[in-house]
Amino acid sequence: MTCLSDIDLATLHQHRLEERFSYKLAWSGTGHHQTQYNDLLVRHIASLKRQRIVQNKANVDTTKARDQNTASNNLASNPGSQQAKTEEETDDGYFDSATRRRRSGTWPRTRSLNAPSPFQQFGPCGRIMKNSAMVMQIQDPASQRLTWYKPPLTVLVIKKKDSQVLLPFVQLVEWLVQEKHMVVWVESAVLEDKLLRDDVKLEAESAKFRQVHGDYAGVRARFLALRDMLVTFKDGRDDLTDRIDFIVCLGGDGTLLYASQLFQQSVPPVMAFYLGSLGFLTPFQCDNFQEQVTNVLEGHAALTLRSRLSCSIHRKGERRKESLLASASGSNLLKPNLHRQLNHMELNNGPSWSLKGNNNNTPNNSILVLNEVVINRGPSPYLSNIDIFLDGKYITSVQGDGLIVSTPTGSTAYAAAAGASMIHPSVPAILVTPICPHSLSFRPIVVPAGVELKISISPDSRNTSRVSFDGRNDQELNHGDSLRVTTSVYPVPSICSQDQISDWFDSLAEGLHWNVRKRQKCLDELSDLTTSGSEDRLDEFDNLKIEA
Repeated sequence: MTCLSDIDLATLHQHRLEERFSYKLAWSGTGHHQTQYNDLLVRHIASLKRQRIVQNKANVDTTKARDQNTASNNLASNPGSQQAKTEEETDDGYFDSATRRRRSGTWPRTRSLNAPSPFQQFGPCGRIMKNSAMVMQIQDPASQRLTWYKPPLTVLVIKKKDSQVLLPFVQLVEWLVQEKHMVVWVESAVLEDKLLRDDVKLEAESAKFRQVHGDYAGVRARFLALRDMLVTFKDGRDDLTDRIDFIVCLGGDGTLLYASQLFQQSVPPVMAFYLGSLGFLTPFQCDNFQEQVTNVLEGHAALTLRSRLSCSIHRKGERRKESLLASASGSNLLKPNLHRQLNHMELNNGPSWSLKGNNNNTPNNSILVLNEVVINRGPSPYLSNIDIFLDGKYITSVQGDGLIVSTPTGSTAYAAAAGASMIHPSVPAILVTPICPHSLSFRPIVVPAGVELKISISPDSRNTSRVSFDGRNDQELNHGDSLRVTTSVYPVPSICSQDQISDWFDSLAEGLHWNVRKRQKCLDELSDLTTSGSEDRLDEFDNLKIEA
C-alpha cells in the first residue's frame, strides 16, 4: 500500500505544471499547434532554470566565505567525501515556508493524515499473502489541492432565503460579472424575490415589507442592472451536469447540502461563505471575498473531499418481476401464466409497476446524500423494528425510534445529537447510529466505507417506516422493501479556508463549543491546600481525638 504524502511541495507543484501542459498538448491536436505547445514547454523549463540560477546566486555571494571554510575543514578530515553539486541539485528556495503558508495556511506538514502502511511480516514465519487486490494508491488527504486544467468560466451562486444575504449576494455577482468576466448561474427563484423586483404592488403588502423594500432600493437597482446577464435554472427541471465549473454558497450549512443535491454525480469545487446560523461547513468570511475567490480561481486552495452515501430503495417484488421479464425476453409475446403474474403484481404494488419497470427505484437512479439517510417510525405509535445487513450478512435489529446512517461529514449533525462520535471528514467510514433504542447496550458503530448496508423492515414489525435523504424526499418503506447504502464515488470537493485539520477543529470550537469548560485553578491559588501538607492535617486530626 503506497501513501502519497504532501511533504515534497516542489515536486507536487511541478507535477501540476506538467499535467497542465499535457492537457494542453492533448487538446491542441497535431501540426503547428502541437509544435507551438512543445516549444512553450521547453521555454517554460528553461525559464525555471534561469530563475533558480539567479536566486541561488544571490544567496551564494553572502555565504561564500563560510562555505569555503566549511568545505576546507571537511576536505581536511574526509578527503574523499567532497562532491560537486550540479545545477539541478541546488536548492532554488522557490518553495520556501512563507510561500507554502500563503498557499494553504499551515503547510508544510511533516506527517501524513493517513496511517502508516502496516508491517506485513508477523514473527519469523507469518506474513500477509500478496495478491493484486491489495495493491492500491492512497493519497494523503492533506495533499489534496485544487487545480484547474482550464480557466473556470461558469460559476453557480447559491444563497439562502434571507434579506440579510442580499447585499453580499449582489456585491459578489457584480464583482464576478464585471471584474472576472464569468457567467453567473442563479436559481430562478432569486429573480422572483420581491425585494429584488421593482414591479411589486406595495399597497397590497404589509407596512413592514414596504419599509424593508425601501431600505433595499440601492441593492435592488444594482441587481436589476445585472439581471439580464444572469443564467437561471430550476431545481428538478434543469440538469446542471457538466455546465458549472465553480460553486459559491452564501448562507449556512443548508446551502452546501442543496448544492450536493443539485449534482448527483460529479460536483464542482464548492466555496462556502458563512452567512447563516451555525456555519459548520462554511469556513469563509465575506469581509474580503475578492481576495479569497481570486486565490481559489488561481488554484491556491486546499480541498476536503467530503464523501457521500449512495442510497437506493428496492421495492417488494422487484426481483421477481425482473426474473419474470427475463423469462419472457426470448419472445415478443408473454406467456399466459407470466402475463397473469405480472398483472397480479401491478394490482398489489400500484400502477408504477409497468413492463418498463419503475425508474425511480432502480439502483441506477440512486440518491446521493452528504449528511445522512434517516429511517424512522413516522407518525406510528409503535417502535420501529429494522433489520441491518452488512454485505449480505445479518448484523442486528433496531428496536426504537429509528436509525441514522451518516457520512463523516454528517457525524456532527443529526448523529451527534443522537449520541454518536464526531468523525473527521477525511476518515473513510460509515457511521450507524440508533435513534432512542429501547436497549441499554446499543451503541453507535463505525464500519468501513467500502461495505454495503442493507436496511429492511422486520417481518414481525407492527408498522412501516419512513426514510428521508438529507431531510428531503421523504418516502415510505413497506414490508418487503429494502434500502441499500454504500459510499459513492462522487464526493463533494469542499474548499478549505486554512487546511483540513484547522478548519474542522475551528468549526468544532466555534460552532458547537466543543470541550468548553471553566479552567481548573492551580494549587498555588488555593490557600487551604498549600498552607499545610496532608501529614500536618493528619497530625491535627490525631491531636483532636486525644484531647477529646
